[in-house]
Amino acid sequence: MKEMTHLTRTVTTAACIALCIVLPLSLHAIPNAGTLLSPMHIPVLLCGLVCGWQYGLVCGLLGPLLSCMLTGMPAWGYLPNMMIELALYGLISGIMIRLVHTGRQIADVYVSLIVAMLAGRVLTGIARALTLGIFMPVTLKSWATGYFVSSLPGILLQLILLPVLYVALQKARLVPLRYEPDKAESGMKPSAQ
Repeated sequence: MKEMTHLTRTVTTAACIALCIVLPLSLHAIPNAGTLLSPMHIPVLLCGLVCGWQYGLVCGLLGPLLSCMLTGMPAWGYLPNMMIELALYGLISGIMIRLVHTGRQIADVYVSLIVAMLAGRVLTGIARALTLGIFMPVTLKSWATGYFVSSLPGILLQLILLPVLYVALQKARLVPLRYEPDKAESGMKPSAQ
């Protein structure tokens, strides 16, 4: 399969932005679902993995902004940090999936996800400390609790769901294959992209 066109990437990004609005709404009845399940993270990370860093960055910025404007989620006070965090996830997942070539697509996706999720949380924590630290102290404990402990169900959901979605999109031929089976060998070789 050929590489995705600009139009396909744009349409996919728009669909992911729409999911940033719809997913939190669909989980609104569950108490604290936004913190526990991090529903906006899924489409932003997927957009970065599938469409590339530029599109993931745009999705990470526009998804929470439009959601806030249309639904009030996230709240205006939390919006800047959410936009920074999600923009970093989209950016870093897109960069990593481009750089990582282990020879196994699942390993590529996991490495890209884990690096994006860790780097996004660390960099957002630093940005939060620099901006909010003026008004109230941001401690290591509050950062770890907010970005790892309370969001652990969402982290696990992302690590389970995103590789499955990525492979499903490849099998449906909506996303180019990273590796094609080599008929002469049992290993994998990079696809021509």
